[in-house]
Amino acid sequence: MIKNNDIMTDTFGRVHTYLRISLIERCNLRCTYCMPEEGVILSPRSHLMTYEEIYTIAKTFVDNGVTKIRLTGGEPLIRKDIPIILKKLSSLSVELSITTNAVTVDKFIDIFKANKLKSINVSLDTLDKEKFKEITRRNDFEKVYNNILLLVSEGFKVKINTVLIKGFNDDEIVDLIQLTKEIPVTIRFIEFMPFDGNKWNMEKMISYKEVMQYVNNSFSKKQVERLQDAPNDTSRNYKIKGYKGSFAIISSVTNPFCNSCNRLRLTADGQLKNCLFSLTESDILSALRAGNSIQPIIQKAVQAKFKIRGGMDTLKKLEEPKLHNQNRSMIAIGG
Repeated sequence: MIKNNDIMTDTFGRVHTYLRISLIERCNLRCTYCMPEEGVILSPRSHLMTYEEIYTIAKTFVDNGVTKIRLTGGEPLIRKDIPIILKKLSSLSVELSITTNAVTVDKFIDIFKANKLKSINVSLDTLDKEKFKEITRRNDFEKVYNNILLLVSEGFKVKINTVLIKGFNDDEIVDLIQLTKEIPVTIRFIEFMPFDGNKWNMEKMISYKEVMQYVNNSFSKKQVERLQDAPNDTSRNYKIKGYKGSFAIISSVTNPFCNSCNRLRLTADGQLKNCLFSLTESDILSALRAGNSIQPIIQKAVQAKFKIRGGMDTLKKLEEPKLHNQNRSMIAIGG
């Protein structure tokens, strides 16, 4: 029997110290790889966690060893009580960060600083205004780009998440890396991953190997510096010598980082997912509202975690559409 202070350790010895909390299922963009064209059925408001419930659940995780919390969505900044959520979570002994599309981030600079939030991940898939409109179904490129520059100027550590899709933005890989020449950001190239409704297939994916081919065709071996990856890092990190920023590749499909995974995900409606690709969820919110301890549910979920990608341990399984359809769309999981 695992002791209470070991509830975050799975059967493969992986210790889970990182919790991603989705605050909302809605978003002010409509990115094609995240949200189905027809939209998603939103959970009733009464099914979503309140800020008090978010804090209570987060504190339980922190009390059991979680040291990092990232807030996601949807778009977390469109939640009206986000200032209260940040204030309450910043009172915990935890590294707090957020992922945003940055459309409205200029309104939150002081709130971020007041709540010790230093690391901001921004989703940006293209440097082309028309492509941005095509992928997001919105016309907010200039807002997002200028807000990235604002975050950098205000001293935040900024990572830019770019989902690569063949024939759409793979021709911008070098342009995005060139962005790091004068701007101290990290560009993170993410392999296109399968979720419900995003029309994924292997032919649309740009692999780690293909990204590096673009890099090696544009820069000499002496210019490309391999950086030391942080413990439990999802990315392989690089830098062009002399550039202020860096770039990284997250290869969840072709080179999964499951052996060192320390992440759990909490959806906006209070379901715990032990893996991004997991087809099962554990209902934490109902237990909390019933006045029951959520620790046994956390422990059972952690213990049920598969070794690789929610049990999809081969590319053949990953290509099976019915498995994607049993999972949520990305917007409903939390980016």
